[in-house]
Amino acid sequence: MRQACRDGQGADPHADRLDGLDRGADDYLPKPFAFAELVARLRALARRSQPAIPPVLSARGLTLDPARRVASRYGKRLDLGPKELAVLELLMAAGGRAVSAEELLERAWDEMADPFSTAVKVTVSRLRRKLGDPPVIETVTQAGYRI
Repeated sequence: MRQACRDGQGADPHADRLDGLDRGADDYLPKPFAFAELVARLRALARRSQPAIPPVLSARGLTLDPARRVASRYGKRLDLGPKELAVLELLMAAGGRAVSAEELLERAWDEMADPFSTAVKVTVSRLRRKLGDPPVIETVTQAGYRI
């Protein structure tokens, strides 16, 4: 039947289109087609492919909007630097999982960061101070940090 459809003999002429769409295709443009229609379909696809806005993260009185780079605790806006925001985002996005200092260094700093530096420890310390009480960031022995 599949072959008959491709040959256009006796089978549903839309079967291949329906099969392709059911298997995950976004669109189907049968031949012959107008070039203007192809361009219009490409424009429509480009409109749909705008990057998704990252979700606002919340945990233990903290709110972080990664898109706007704004954090607050109990409604009070926090004055955080870029590294502090990056570390906070990584910890909040981990959903309670401990994040190692190595992972934080790898993901929040550039590739030139010294793996033996105390940058992560210092940044977490500053972040804890700015977040205030009750403490939010927990040190997990031999695993890293978590919220």
